[in-house]
Amino acid sequence: MRVFLTGASGFIGTAISEELAGAGHHVIGLARSDEAAATLEARGVEVWRGDVVEPDGLAQAARESDGVIHCAFGHDFSRYGEMGEIDLQAVSAMAGALAGTGKPLIVTSGMTAGVFGRTCTEADPAQTQGLLAVRGRPEAHALAASGAGVRSIVVRLPPSVHDRQQQGMASALAMVARQAGVSCYVGEGANRWPAVHRRDAARLFVLALERGESGARLHGVAEEGVPVRSIAEAIGGKFGLPVRAIAPEDAAAHFGWLGSFATLDLPASSALTRERLGWRPTEPGLVRGLAADYLS
Repeated sequence: MRVFLTGASGFIGTAISEELAGAGHHVIGLARSDEAAATLEARGVEVWRGDVVEPDGLAQAARESDGVIHCAFGHDFSRYGEMGEIDLQAVSAMAGALAGTGKPLIVTSGMTAGVFGRTCTEADPAQTQGLLAVRGRPEAHALAASGAGVRSIVVRLPPSVHDRQQQGMASALAMVARQAGVSCYVGEGANRWPAVHRRDAARLFVLALERGESGARLHGVAEEGVPVRSIAEAIGGKFGLPVRAIAPEDAAAHFGWLGSFATLDLPASSALTRERLGWRPTEPGLVRGLAADYLS
């Protein structure tokens, strides 16, 4: 299958492209710079020059492919809302291009259900208001395309997709800790972030492409909920920093843009995903990695 992959030179996209190639697929990777293009070419990936802010180019690439995996997303969190609008336009363009074809469109999302008081599942729809709507609105648009002849599937990824190079939100916590000289969590630190190793997540994308059902939400979750306090303690232990709690009203001042996320409690199950696709995460967990060789 000829698969158009956005974010192909990124942290997650690199692993996805390798898994796709290993499964016998031909990858066409989006590259907006000469550097990204050279990186993809060196890995044997066909290059499509363009940008996620150019919907016409995305639509053309989608039409010329047998399927699409969209995992590009801007990580300028000071402009988080704007990043969501760009993502929504990109999803809309590619979904429109694939309408009536039955081709797969796999869209990356976050833990957007916003279910409070219990663990969220794949059955929970995305929030389309507030902070979670930044990823929730593109997700809802992608799934709506299943009614227009697109085999659209959403893969929700947790705040910490991790490997040695990066650890998602856990990396951001580590950066703040090193700058402040103390590793902090909010309140009791009992709020939880789900997590998954990058390689396990990449394998799920391939399964979704090959076997996922139209309109499905999938959870790329290996660990349902790692307490943020445990993450802060692993960071403190790694760098020899003190670990302490801060009050919720001080979170914004201490964490900056991360303050909005530092208090979120987002436990998530992947039981339905595992049952439907036979996905079995096998890589090490987040805290184990943080305590061992992730941070330097």
